Amino acid sequence: MAHQYSVSASATPEQLVDLTADGLPTLVSGPPTEFGGSGNEWSPEDLLVAAVADCFTLSFKAIAAASRFSWTALQCDVTGTLDKVDRGMQFTEMKILANLTIPADADSNRAERLLEKAENACFITNSLNFEATLEIQVQAG
Repeated sequence: MAHQYSVSASATPEQLVDLTADGLPTLVSGPPTEFGGSGNEWSPEDLLVAAVADCFTLSFKAIAAASRFSWTALQCDVTGTLDKVDRGMQFTEMKILANLTIPADADSNRAERLLEKAENACFITNSLNFEATLEIQVQAG
């Protein structure tokens, strides 16, 4: 069952970081503005928070499909908190705001349960050492 994923990072002192993986477009990465970067590129911090948002969203899509639950849109906003801890800097929290739109006749309680299942199923948050929290918004319409 083990899966492996390989990504390469390459840079020179004058360049930003090119992130590559077989079959995927290259991503350019640099430090965030808080660490002297321009803020015009994806940073490792952005990529980690994006991985949480993406994993949650893909987990919900899979769970909703398996549950035959009808929905029309999901907006997932994640805020990661990077803070000093005893051994240096670490993400200490990921706040997930899931805003789900469902048809007017759909069961909003079931929608909430499926969103909670998606949070529990997300292997990215399960793999990291921080508190993951979930806020849910369900809209009919």
